[in-house]
Amino acid sequence: MSALPETAFVEINPEGLADLQGRVVVLAAPDGTLDAMARRVDRLTRKAVSRLVAGKAFADAKVGSAHVLAFPAGMAADAVIVLKIGRDANIADARRAGASIPAGKPGEPTNLLAAGFRRPEYLALGAVLKAYEFNTYRTTGDAAAGAATGDLTVQVRDVAAATAAHAALRAQAEGVYFTRDLISEPANVLTTTEFANRLVALAEHGVEVEVLEEADLVALGMRTLLAVGQGSEMPSKVVVMRWNGGGDEAPFALVGKGVVFDTGGISIKPAAGMEEMTMDMGGAGVVSGVMKCLALRKAAANVVGLVGLVENMPDGRAQRPGDVVKTMKGDTVEVINTDAEGRLVLADVLWYAQERFSPSAIVDLATLTGAVIVALGHENAGVFSNNDDFADAFLAAARAEDEGAWRLPLSEAYDELLKSRIADIANVGGRAAGAVTAAQFLQRFVKPEVPWIHLDIAGAAYVSKDTTFARKGATGWGVRALDALVRARFEA
Repeated sequence: MSALPETAFVEINPEGLADLQGRVVVLAAPDGTLDAMARRVDRLTRKAVSRLVAGKAFADAKVGSAHVLAFPAGMAADAVIVLKIGRDANIADARRAGASIPAGKPGEPTNLLAAGFRRPEYLALGAVLKAYEFNTYRTTGDAAAGAATGDLTVQVRDVAAATAAHAALRAQAEGVYFTRDLISEPANVLTTTEFANRLVALAEHGVEVEVLEEADLVALGMRTLLAVGQGSEMPSKVVVMRWNGGGDEAPFALVGKGVVFDTGGISIKPAAGMEEMTMDMGGAGVVSGVMKCLALRKAAANVVGLVGLVENMPDGRAQRPGDVVKTMKGDTVEVINTDAEGRLVLADVLWYAQERFSPSAIVDLATLTGAVIVALGHENAGVFSNNDDFADAFLAAARAEDEGAWRLPLSEAYDELLKSRIADIANVGGRAAGAVTAAQFLQRFVKPEVPWIHLDIAGAAYVSKDTTFARKGATGWGVRALDALVRARFEA
């Protein structure tokens, strides 16, 4: 796994500022007022910090922005970074300010002077989230072989309180990094078998893990899931992860689409951009990251995570447009387009989750449709639900964690678009409302009494440019929001 920067909270040391190595981060309020440690650095640098905060660029900058003074006179540090943030800033601004700190090179320490700041643990979380880079396959340069960015040391007044507060946030970051690593891995490495093996390793953190092999899936009647993977040399699997941190209550279920590579099958995708289809297991990646997070922070909740792992390849054995397959539930599906495969995987896993675990609620996640990107871009995941209260709870959690999410409609009217000439339902409904009809398809496999949310994360899971908390590539979107949902709704 990509290594997180080591983070330590230590007592303030005003006398040692001149000798700090690497980068030194100080805080300045939006009106330019410097805290005590920043004033000391200002004196050491012959008023360089004062001149910076008095300038127009600082005045015009957003709260949470970072401003760099390279090679400051009077200090051993390579740079002084000034964060525009008030001491009483809210959690969202603190997290964003931390993320604005430029990541250091491997071996280059960052010293954050946050003695007067109320929420230093969120500054640290933001910095750690943004520091991620997937360098596993680089062989040259400073970032070769997955080396972490430099360590982060945070000077605070109350070391014990900051350390304790950061522990649960560190678990969140571990979950995000795990998700990003899974999504970033190439498909020749992260096969269905390797994915399952990495999830089995979560047992060392107390997660109960069970791998259902193809023979098990045949016996269970998961024909639509198996149909997606039947053109691949890689065996299809379902992995069940259980975190039993609560009492006797029914578990909350997370279900993830895990298509480790998606060619589109016989309905093959265009060549341009197909290399990014290594991320089509993003839903399963998020479920895996949440389960790791919950285990690391010893969440007082019962949560079960289920991921359907398949590879969608064109082959003589692959399913064809026009095939009819029967779901575990018993409904028949006419496969109009083999590139609409994620919903076939989720249909069986959703039904299995309900039949086996009788969950109190379900959230499924999938990089399901390009249509959701047309609708919402890369700023928000699409949220669909059969329960207003449950949807509102998730949206509140996503807002609190600064993860974009927007609710889209469900309606029986959309079922008309999914009518099949020869089966109970077709797997696609045409170009109109593509994200909605995909969700409408999935709703058919959710029992009406079970609160359910479908998250279409096709735009949010993987991006082509840096975001607030992630560099371009895998974002780990959803780990923090779902962790917050568990805290708010399912923990004892």
